[in-house]
Amino acid sequence: MELTTKAGQKCTAIRRAIVPAGTVDAVVQALGEKIAERVVIGDPHAEGVTMGPLVSVAQRDEVVRQVEALQAAGGALLLGDLSDPEIVRADGTKGTASEGAFVSPIVLGFDDATTPEVHDIEAFGPVTSVLPYGDLAEAADLVARGGGSLVTSVATSDPAVAMQLMERIGAYNGRVLFLSRENLRTSTGHGAPVPHLVHGGPGRAGGGEELGGIRSVLHYMQRTAVQGSPEMLTALTGVWHTGATSHPSTGSGTGVGRHPFRKSLAELRIGDQLASASRTVTLDDIETFAHFTGDTFYAHMDEEAAAANPFFPGRVAHGYLLVSWAAGLFVDPDPGPVLANYGLENLRFVTPVSPGDEIRVTLTAKQITRARPTSTARCAGTPRSATRATSSSRATTCSRSSRKRPLALIPVVERARAQRERDETQ
Repeated sequence: MELTTKAGQKCTAIRRAIVPAGTVDAVVQALGEKIAERVVIGDPHAEGVTMGPLVSVAQRDEVVRQVEALQAAGGALLLGDLSDPEIVRADGTKGTASEGAFVSPIVLGFDDATTPEVHDIEAFGPVTSVLPYGDLAEAADLVARGGGSLVTSVATSDPAVAMQLMERIGAYNGRVLFLSRENLRTSTGHGAPVPHLVHGGPGRAGGGEELGGIRSVLHYMQRTAVQGSPEMLTALTGVWHTGATSHPSTGSGTGVGRHPFRKSLAELRIGDQLASASRTVTLDDIETFAHFTGDTFYAHMDEEAAAANPFFPGRVAHGYLLVSWAAGLFVDPDPGPVLANYGLENLRFVTPVSPGDEIRVTLTAKQITRARPTSTARCAGTPRSATRATSSSRATTCSRSSRKRPLALIPVVERARAQRERDETQ
């Protein structure tokens, strides 16, 4: 239970339960039943204990003072009280422990949900207040009165309600969890974000994000734009730029000009480049690929329908066919220093390639990131490459970004004029 997890001593504990007016009694009754069913206060060493003490007696006294302040502001105790609760001791016996830092789960109610103290005072323990609202605008206003929260959970299966609330409360929260019939039973809970979510919140929640990992480092860095020739930018950044010096490969042999896949990281240089032979796209290739994959989209199979679309000159090759061919044109098949290459899944072609066009590929070593040496790997790392696939007629630029992939490709495809030239000679 969010109310009693870590005895309420966590930054994402629910301090205000904002519920529809008229349901307060039912909510409190249901909460009381769950507390009676699940919460056993005592020494964590004792079998069956589900909620331990606060961090110290001083913290217990502070929580008691905060609850008393909420009572003085008009809060009524609906569940629990401030007396020493019965606990389970380490030896399994039961009784009170006035010298301990134990506090019962406490739920308060306010007739006036806009009472300033209920939004300003945080009793850092197993304490929450139930606040009624009349409509969504009033509920959103109550959320905002908190002055900034790490998280608000919204229980609704109505997308329209979710949208209205999100528009109104988003600015006051670092995270909003929507609980519906679909995810209620599987949700990790109000205070348990999944790892890739940003943690933090505005205003009283801290005024920003938690500083962790590389995000933290970037907050202390200044970005500077650098202008220069491709040669100079390559030298300054360690990343090959189009137009900088390249080192062509013959694709064979054992010398400096051999295929980049045949070189270890100790030998590979930024700018090492392989230009492949050309390959002609035929109608049979397109139809074979269509039937093999099941992608019989009209642009690949119906000449009349494709030509009627102003985007297509007629039947065209599948983008995935061209990507597959591009990989086949630059790859060296034999085992060698390259363990795997991937990164083509985000590649796409935006200019049609027709039967009779030719494509070829230029593969360039763009960036080399060396891994930390280990006892078993003397030279390991991640090469990043740029690929240019070429054909006749018009140029197509296909780009992708992938710094973390073993072989990231940034292809540029130029269509050849093969078909047009054949048409003109006939």
